[in-house]
Amino acid sequence: MGFFDKIKAGMAKTRDALSNTLGSVFSGFSEIDDDFYDELEESLILADLGVETATKAADRLRKTVKEQHLKTTEDAKAALKEILVEMLNVGDTALNLSTTPSVVLVIGVNGVGKTTTIGKIANQLVSQGKKVMLVAGDTFRAAAADQLEIWANRTGADIVRQHEGADPASVVYDGIQAAKARKSDVILIDTAGRLHNKQNLMNELNKISRIVERELPNSAREVLLVLDGTTGQNGLIQAKQFKEIAGVTAMALTKLDGTAKGGIVIAVADALQIPVKFIGVGEQADDLMPFNAREFVEALI
Repeated sequence: MGFFDKIKAGMAKTRDALSNTLGSVFSGFSEIDDDFYDELEESLILADLGVETATKAADRLRKTVKEQHLKTTEDAKAALKEILVEMLNVGDTALNLSTTPSVVLVIGVNGVGKTTTIGKIANQLVSQGKKVMLVAGDTFRAAAADQLEIWANRTGADIVRQHEGADPASVVYDGIQAAKARKSDVILIDTAGRLHNKQNLMNELNKISRIVERELPNSAREVLLVLDGTTGQNGLIQAKQFKEIAGVTAMALTKLDGTAKGGIVIAVADALQIPVKFIGVGEQADDLMPFNAREFVEALI
C-alpha cells in the first residue's frame, strides 16, 4: 500500500463522517450563500476542528470566494482544501536531527501511545541507517521500560534503563553518557505521562531539560508531544497545557484510524502554531506516518 493510500485508509472513519456532512454541503447548495457557510462551519465542527478553527476556516473561505469571484461550490471546495493546507503548514514537518547526537524528548499523558510512538520512530531512524539510543525515563509505570526494551530488541536500537521508581533525570544522564560513548545519532527519551500534579510534572521535565542542556549544550532538540486523536477536543486542552509546561516543538497524533474526528489534527496545529510531524494510522511499525499537510487534506476531503 502506497504512502497516500495508507493515510487515506487510516482516515476512512473521518472521511466517511465528513462525506455525510461536508459532502452534502457541497452537493446540496446551488449557490454560495450564508446558509452554505453556516452548514459548512457546522460540518467542520462535527469533524472536531473545534469552533475557533472551523469559524476561522469558514471566514477565510468567505473572503477567498469574494476576492476570487468563485461561483460554484466545487470551486469553494478546492479553495477550502488550500485554506486547510495553509492552516496545517505552521513549521517544518521533519524532526530536527541536525547534530550528532540529536535529542527528542517525548512527552504526553499516559495511554496516548507514547512508548509505541518512540518505538516506531526508532524503527524509521534505524532503517535509515542511524544509530539510536532509547532512554527509559518513564520510571513510574512498571511496564514502560519493558515495553521500550521490546522495541529496542525489535529495531536494533540501544537502550538505557534503570529499576522502577528510579530518578528519571539520573536515567537520562546515564542515557546521554552511553549515547556519547557509543556515538549515537539520535537519543529518544521516554518520560512519565502522569505525576500527581502539574507542578511535579513541570519540575520533572525541567530537571530532564536542564541535564540535556548541560550535557549536550549544542545539540538539536525536539520536544515531541504525543496526543491520542480519539480524545478530540480533550487532546487540544492537553496540548495547550503541555505547551505551557514543556515548550513543545512538535506533535504526533496517534490512533487516527480509530476516530471519526481526525479534524483534531488541524485544530491543534492551528491553535498552537506547532507543526504536526507524525500521524498514527494503525498498529504496525510502519503505520506512524511522517506528516504531509496536502496529502492529509486530500485524504480527508
